[in-house]
Amino acid sequence: FAGYISQVLKNYSDHACDGEYVSLRCPHRTTISIQSSFYGRIVPSHQLCPSRYPHSYATLIKEDVACSVGTSLQKMLDECQDRRSCQFLVNSRLFGTDPCPGTGKYLLVWYKCRPNEYKSKVACEDDKLRLSCKKSMVIAIYSAIFGRTQGGSLECPYQNPGMPMIECQSATALQLMIKRCHGKRSCSIYASTYEFGDPCYPGIQKHLNVIYTCDNSPVLLPVDETRAPALSSSSSSSMEPVGVGTEMALLSNLLAAYAFITENPERAALYFVSGVCIGLVLTLLALVLRVSCRTD
Repeated sequence: FAGYISQVLKNYSDHACDGEYVSLRCPHRTTISIQSSFYGRIVPSHQLCPSRYPHSYATLIKEDVACSVGTSLQKMLDECQDRRSCQFLVNSRLFGTDPCPGTGKYLLVWYKCRPNEYKSKVACEDDKLRLSCKKSMVIAIYSAIFGRTQGGSLECPYQNPGMPMIECQSATALQLMIKRCHGKRSCSIYASTYEFGDPCYPGIQKHLNVIYTCDNSPVLLPVDETRAPALSSSSSSSMEPVGVGTEMALLSNLLAAYAFITENPERAALYFVSGVCIGLVLTLLALVLRVSCRTD
């Protein structure tokens, strides 16, 4: 479960050269959320995606290292947004007009895996934000923004209509929310510059927007604490009661089996049906042998 949450919180990136396939994929119960995209070339070919043309031909054409296509983000949104996986062939025709013919280009894409079911809460500046989950469930922070977005917020309108529409965000909001709330049943925090710092110019009204989900994992840990501390063999042998190792191994196997079933429901159903069929065949054979022995 901790691995599942760390996959959800992770920022993914992928790239593909012209003529290659780009493949994006998210874990079970999540979908792709495109963050940014670039198609073109801004570095020489010897650093990324070398030219497929012969060297003699490539030297005749001056490589354009200031080439970009403005439709790459919209194309990635059309192809992959809100899907669990997507794959397509990268070429200039896919993105419309080629701004630099003769120059080999590449696609860079950054994305996250968004939970299918999530909650969103907003708190205006100096108000308290409270997050809570039901019993036996804990908070998993997906994203957090403290500042002011370009579109603003309906819950926290501008106090001064004459202020310009400026976007400013704290760079540490997500890390702070993970530290305060991740893995807890409930938490609260003030949407204040004392907690998050002031990323905006003075006088700009800010707000805190948090997107989270509730997970029923009993062992949910923050991303930077998923690795257990190392223990020496002497201390573990002296402190661990007899039989605990077997119980922990059984619990670990049960959790692994449950995670496999939730991530691969079709395969698990196939294994179950196959097992039932094999059991029925063996039972039928046993009955036939018993009847034939009685007859003899």
